[in-house]
Amino acid sequence: MKKQLFLRIFLPVLFAFTACSDSNDEIGNGDVTISTPAITATTGTSLTVTSSITGSINQVVKKGFCYSVNAQNPTIKDNIADADENFSATISGLMGNTSYYIRAYVYSDSHYTYSDALKATTENLSIDEQLKNYVAPTYADNYVNIAAWDQRSEWNLANVHDPTVVLAEDGYYYMYQTDASYGNAHTAGGHFHGRRSKDLVNWEYLGGTMLEIPAWVKEKLNEYRATMGLEAIAEPSYGYWAPVVRKVKDGLYRMYYSIVIDNYIKTGATNTNANFDNSWTERAFIGLMETSDPASNKWTDKGMVVCSSSDKGINWARPALTDWNAYFKWNAIDPSYIITPESTHWLIYGSWHSGLVAMELNPETGMPKQSLGAPWAEGSAPAEYGQLITTRNAASRWQASEGPEIIYNAATGYYYLFVAYDALAVPYNTRVCRSKSITGPYLGIDGANVTEGADMYPVVTHPYKFSNSNGWVGISHCAVFDDGNGNWYYASQGRFPENVGGNAYSNALMMGHVRSIRWNSQGWPVVMPERYGAVPQVAITEDELVGNWEHIDLSYSYGKQKESSNMTLAADHTITAGTWKGGVWSYDAEKQILTANGVELCLQRETDWEANPRTHTIVYAGYTNNKTYWGKKTK
Repeated sequence: MKKQLFLRIFLPVLFAFTACSDSNDEIGNGDVTISTPAITATTGTSLTVTSSITGSINQVVKKGFCYSVNAQNPTIKDNIADADENFSATISGLMGNTSYYIRAYVYSDSHYTYSDALKATTENLSIDEQLKNYVAPTYADNYVNIAAWDQRSEWNLANVHDPTVVLAEDGYYYMYQTDASYGNAHTAGGHFHGRRSKDLVNWEYLGGTMLEIPAWVKEKLNEYRATMGLEAIAEPSYGYWAPVVRKVKDGLYRMYYSIVIDNYIKTGATNTNANFDNSWTERAFIGLMETSDPASNKWTDKGMVVCSSSDKGINWARPALTDWNAYFKWNAIDPSYIITPESTHWLIYGSWHSGLVAMELNPETGMPKQSLGAPWAEGSAPAEYGQLITTRNAASRWQASEGPEIIYNAATGYYYLFVAYDALAVPYNTRVCRSKSITGPYLGIDGANVTEGADMYPVVTHPYKFSNSNGWVGISHCAVFDDGNGNWYYASQGRFPENVGGNAYSNALMMGHVRSIRWNSQGWPVVMPERYGAVPQVAITEDELVGNWEHIDLSYSYGKQKESSNMTLAADHTITAGTWKGGVWSYDAEKQILTANGVELCLQRETDWEANPRTHTIVYAGYTNNKTYWGKKTK
């Protein structure tokens, strides 16, 4: 229901955009031929390239090179470097030991012509040299000017909502998401849109993985309606929400996705206040798609996995819109999928109704291990639909928690369940709990049992604002993943606050965020306050910590964007300004842990996104007494 309200409020708002078109672009033509680029010099941060033209050279008005980490056939919509009169250029500001795809281009006779692509790799700099030569990402966070569908090649991480990320065999990270975008731009291209990246910074848009709704959704919906004695819905209103993607084994990837039916149960009318018929809205479904090759962006649908289930039999009456005693006990949205160390497969799902549940799957098919009966019963939801693992309030059937993401960390021996709390427009925040067993009980950092309805702590992300920025809100419904080398990441959307720059719809701007995760000494994940920008991880020295910091008490406050205050770490290990003034600090260089005012803070080098120009800095994150702290060093 919460997401339905959001989609109705924001997504119908349409905007007009302009974009350059590459519909006349060619790779070679009868008038001009361009040779494949050749490398004439290589450093750790640059590539010098050259090419040549034959044909109608006098018609050429512009020439250069386009390049990309991700796009194997880059165009002028990617990165470009102008060529000199000899058709040569030095492409600078590159990352060390990184491969780039490069094509030469010319503009003549009112269109662009491209060469074949060359793949070239920069030299491997020492990590100190990499930090010295670091170039921060330059893409704009306010992407209004490129939000339209015909500018999707420029999106990078623009128009991302409820992401899921998987590292594939080909070395790419693939990201998929809920159907949501600024101005409804995504509706031109199918559902569960994908993009990919080699470096988690530069992302190539791939398009929709599902081009039309599978026939089984309407068939199963109306099959259940017939059993309930209801007329079929001829044209259901669909929502496409929150997929999860995992690699099962080499050559097999599974995507579980949500399809929501936004029609009233009693009459089948579309869900509007005017149509309210004293019933709840229809059930949601979770389906399954598979692929052997994410790069193809082609997925094969395998059908229904599970649907929303009820403990009220077929008593779907709702006295009034102000009644929140939900018909469905378990709501079939927001799947998360995990393969345990014992090779059992589990689907975690739920949201906004009575809590989150775990359902075991058949490893071979990805379908429920137990056959599913009718999705309703009297007194309790059918057991085969899953068992409760967390609830925000055991006494409530309507609770603001959703978007589960579950992972297992072999280094700590725990399952970690990340959960989104509260409404998504501004208050959205992320919590985490953990368990030694996939089915619980799950405990918070304070030892409270969240399987039985305790408040979940710690707070992992929360609306926030550093100086010289608008800050971010709506930071939740996350993906958590690793690179196979012990490095963990957190991905989510981040929203602009409301009415930024006079834009009444700025809160519908959804930029994909990727952040690094560190694990504190008690085995809890802390998410870095600044977004990941591929900053080389040179060891942080104690001398670098002396000076001024921006400090945020990120502890929970509903709907409030927590702002930074100044804090100063003095060379004599005292804290001389800020909330912790009068305290002391120490540093464990081996573990890269700063302890300030008695709080353990994990350090990391990250991009300073608020600096102008952007550069690198040092950030921290930590927990104590159910409180969360973020901070960054200022220049």
